[in-house]
Amino acid sequence: MLDDVSRRDQSLAALVAAIWGFNFVVIDWGMGEVPPLLFLAARFLAVVVPAVFLLDPPPVPWRTVAAVGTFMSLGQFAFLYVAMDAGMPPGLAGLVLQAQVVLTIVLAAAVLRERPTGPQVAGVVLGVLGLVVVGLGRGGHVPAVALLLCLTAALMWAIGNVVSRASGATGGLSLTVWSALVVPVPLVLLSLVVDGPAAVVDGIGAFGWRAAVSTLYTAGLASLVGYGIFNTLLSRNPSAAVVPWILLVPPVAIGSAWALLDEVPSTGELVGGAVLVLGVAVSARPMRFGRGQAESATRTDGVREVSDQTPCTPAPSRPGSPGRPAPAGR
Repeated sequence: MLDDVSRRDQSLAALVAAIWGFNFVVIDWGMGEVPPLLFLAARFLAVVVPAVFLLDPPPVPWRTVAAVGTFMSLGQFAFLYVAMDAGMPPGLAGLVLQAQVVLTIVLAAAVLRERPTGPQVAGVVLGVLGLVVVGLGRGGHVPAVALLLCLTAALMWAIGNVVSRASGATGGLSLTVWSALVVPVPLVLLSLVVDGPAAVVDGIGAFGWRAAVSTLYTAGLASLVGYGIFNTLLSRNPSAAVVPWILLVPPVAIGSAWALLDEVPSTGELVGGAVLVLGVAVSARPMRFGRGQAESATRTDGVREVSDQTPCTPAPSRPGSPGRPAPAGR
């Protein structure tokens, strides 16, 4: 039987999946006439202010903070928002983005030497099968550019997951907020280049109450709550024990798009969603979070070893790379 810590962390992972699944409908509903990159910049501005003034920086080098923000936030969501603006339906976006599960496990095995267990591999295989069934069951066509952009977003997310896991940062919320500082300014500049100054000005004028409500949800729940929990789980558990839970996102995304946007799922989508849930159940059954499993994972940089019998502690400082940045300046 799983201990209390395991049940708690599994519940938190499922909560994150539910929040993120509904997030796709909220983005589609609120974006309207606002250019996607500008809309995303508003989201991460709301993530940073005022939270950055209330939280200490995470106890990791600045390059790690910047890398998490660049891949997990800037890269992932820039490609996702542009994909949705290019014609990727919210329900299908939630599905395609879950390619990050397989990519994360492969990258973690290659870079961090984290070997997934047999049940975890079986669960991911079932999850991929469910993704394929759902994709085949949708019917119709999606622009190839939109699909490619969404897959690139999945790759960015996977890289960000591995960087976050490798950092061992214990403050998931702090890492989420401080890493978001690298996001808003590049997005505004990209929007000026891609959409043009006139479109940016018009987009600011079109930022009404729906865009504001959407931004509050995506910033407050999807980013601060969702990624705060997710980064914390990654900091103390193997990637293969955490990311399969995110396979629950597509059923939530498809169900909410069905209920609110009249995106009626096909039989294939319903069957595939059931297979996805089964895959998560299989991969999660042997999982031991926190104190549950005595496991040591050797970091590839040789700095430290992490045993999930013991809470994670910050990596020691290296010459020329302070272990904890000063609170001011980010």
